[in-house]
Amino acid sequence: MPIFMIGTQRSGSNLLRVMLNELPEIAGPHPPHIVQRVMPLMPRYGDLGQNKAFSLLVDDVCRLVELNPVPWEGVTFDRENVAARCRKRNLVAVFGAVYDVAAEAWGAKTWCCKSLANIHYLPEIEDYFTDAKYIYLYRDGRDVAVSFSKAQIGEKHFYHIAKVWDEIQQLALNFRRKIPAKRFFNVSYEELTTQTENTVQALCRFLGVDYKPSMLEFHNSAEAKRTASASILWGNVTSPVMKQNSRKFLKEALESDIRIFESIAGNSLDSLGYERLFAKKGEELSFGPDDIRRFDMENDKLKDQVHEHVDPGKAAAPVGDGRR
Repeated sequence: MPIFMIGTQRSGSNLLRVMLNELPEIAGPHPPHIVQRVMPLMPRYGDLGQNKAFSLLVDDVCRLVELNPVPWEGVTFDRENVAARCRKRNLVAVFGAVYDVAAEAWGAKTWCCKSLANIHYLPEIEDYFTDAKYIYLYRDGRDVAVSFSKAQIGEKHFYHIAKVWDEIQQLALNFRRKIPAKRFFNVSYEELTTQTENTVQALCRFLGVDYKPSMLEFHNSAEAKRTASASILWGNVTSPVMKQNSRKFLKEALESDIRIFESIAGNSLDSLGYERLFAKKGEELSFGPDDIRRFDMENDKLKDQVHEHVDPGKAAAPVGDGRR
């Protein structure tokens, strides 16, 4: 029963991962984003029915894990063993095999992958892992936008952040309608940070594991320290839960930006129970080509400003990841 987190970055996924990693039944290593990174390259491998091509894929995936900035402590990969674990010759099978190796090395019964970009590959994942469970982690998109606007990764203009956030929430909500409720768990960042113990206990019941009080002491764990030391993007995992970290957009975002976000992603906000403030249903703004070109230019400018102040040696992070 593998476990997949799905959702959007800047929503608490690293926080939840190190919490789950406190459970002896679950291995939750820091993700090297295997599927996200390698899937676009698959045509280059050719026919995976050929031993040489499949062996190359296995080696590349193992090397990707071995080079992950947060080491998988105590995990080593015998390439032939990894290949033998694959029920099919495809990337998702290899991905599952290396996580199986990690779970065995850590004495766990199963594993959790927190690479949120897996939401774009759910058909492939469902085809291989027919018993998988999913944790849909979401956060008020306007707070996500504030977080991304200050982060060293991702889009910076509220228009672009809203487009990405809305697309991902719709993918998750549509997926939720298609699979049995017993395999799908919804959890909001707001619940996780303000009702932490009750929320984590409910999640443990969903996963069929015993709750451990140490989950609330995640910030003292060795895994949290390894994660924080790898990049400033993940520094917060060595601090206790930030209970007052919601609705920051009320103070840190302009009304005009909030109105843009609500106009683009209003339906997703509605579906997740977040009240709109300025662009009520039927009152959304519309944006023409000139508006979008202006947003594009502003977004590029904001990205450039962030990159000018980044120390690559301190801020390096895998593609598609971020801190809570």
